[in-house]
Amino acid sequence: MSRTVLITGATAGFGLAAARRFAADGWKIIATGRRAERLDALVSELGADVVHPCAFDIRDAAAIDAALANLPEAFQQIDLLINNAGLALGTGPAQEADLAQWQQMVDTNITGLMTITHRMLARLIERKGAIINISSVAANYPYRGGNAYGGTKAFVRQFSLGLRSDLHGTGVRVTSIEPGMAETEFTLVRTGGDQAASDTLYAGVDPMTAEDIAETLFWVANLPAHLNINSIELMPVKQSFAGFQVARD
Repeated sequence: MSRTVLITGATAGFGLAAARRFAADGWKIIATGRRAERLDALVSELGADVVHPCAFDIRDAAAIDAALANLPEAFQQIDLLINNAGLALGTGPAQEADLAQWQQMVDTNITGLMTITHRMLARLIERKGAIINISSVAANYPYRGGNAYGGTKAFVRQFSLGLRSDLHGTGVRVTSIEPGMAETEFTLVRTGGDQAASDTLYAGVDPMTAEDIAETLFWVANLPAHLNINSIELMPVKQSFAGFQVARD
């Protein structure tokens, strides 16, 4: 019997790679994202019987409700929610940050994730399904310029733990995936399309790929139903931990 996964932010990066990985194993995919043309391309690639596209901005609660209310019958029994939609904006220190960018990160990474999760809980409890939230190593380790982005991902990690506690006894599994450096469109979005900045960041690092993360998501989703992975923190081998900053007089 095929299973169904709803993946937010399925138009690029981790979400797109996850859609392809799960589809390859026979899952049905509900793919959400803002860019309808990319969702249409995914349908063309994987098939309309495999992918149901839902074009909306995760910040739009009414659009989420409409999409869930109008799912075709073949896609209504959802076994897994992958909360992947999210972004980082800006690289400067807090005192130079654009408040509107902070608000957009909160609205997307926190409020949007909470909204679709809340809407999905009854379905997932009925199916004894699973939730996988994409957090970040930025949730655990601060760095210059991380400010609001790191704060939003810390929320995602803690929210995942809270969900795990609240869903105790329902059979629903909850996991927080916390990646380090992975080369996707992430830095392009963060820098407003600066390809040189992205290339410089990942040069010589042998960073993780979207496919690496998709494989991790797939592994978690296919574990026996009596096992729960609370969190996974993963980095490329060439990324590790730096020392504390010290300002001297």
